[in-house]
Amino acid sequence: MNKKSALTILLSATLLLSVIIASRYSEIEEQEDKMTAGIQIYPVPIPKNLDFCGERVPLDKFEIKERLDRELLVNTFWQSNATLIIKRSKRYFTIIEPILKRHGVPDDFKYLAVAESGLQNAVSSAGARGVWQFMSSSAKDYGLEVTPEIDERYHLEKATEAACLYLLENKAKFGSWTLAAAAYNRGTNGVQRDLNKQHVSDYYDLHLNSETARYIFRILAFKTIMQNPELYG
Repeated sequence: MNKKSALTILLSATLLLSVIIASRYSEIEEQEDKMTAGIQIYPVPIPKNLDFCGERVPLDKFEIKERLDRELLVNTFWQSNATLIIKRSKRYFTIIEPILKRHGVPDDFKYLAVAESGLQNAVSSAGARGVWQFMSSSAKDYGLEVTPEIDERYHLEKATEAACLYLLENKAKFGSWTLAAAAYNRGTNGVQRDLNKQHVSDYYDLHLNSETARYIFRILAFKTIMQNPELYG
């Protein structure tokens, strides 16, 4: 076979392969169009005004609004999880609410428990347990018994009492319920270090690790969705 014939065969094969690939790509696009036909994406409603424990959320700042929007989207379109949480809340909130009130802790903190555990006796990879997700050392610091035989982190009433003590302590330290909530996730010392290093006093001005940066917005998203379930499907 001479070089000219070999080149002709190679070009023909390349052309045929290109036609096959183009045809297959067209089929895939057609299938995707059929699959997505009729699917409509709607933005979730973002409240014009929002507060956490009476402390204003600065939704006039684009970044703050965007961070809330993200958590609303995540939790609105995870409908099975949201439905289960709303069902659990009917039982758990009747226990949590009066304890918060008795200690003078704002009612909004019941949504912190939702963000922590989904109102389940969860066990985290780090070893936090119960609805309020106490680590063993912190649980003991706030009066809970944790032994091989007894673990009061699973006792909802006692764990809620302990959470109130922790939150009140951090409110006294930081002067803000929002920062007290952030400290529940980040730790008291962690939040204090961040405030000192960045020379700010407001949670919404802090640059935090990804988890704590999203934490308050997850709480706010659960509050918004659970107070207005008809708006969020």
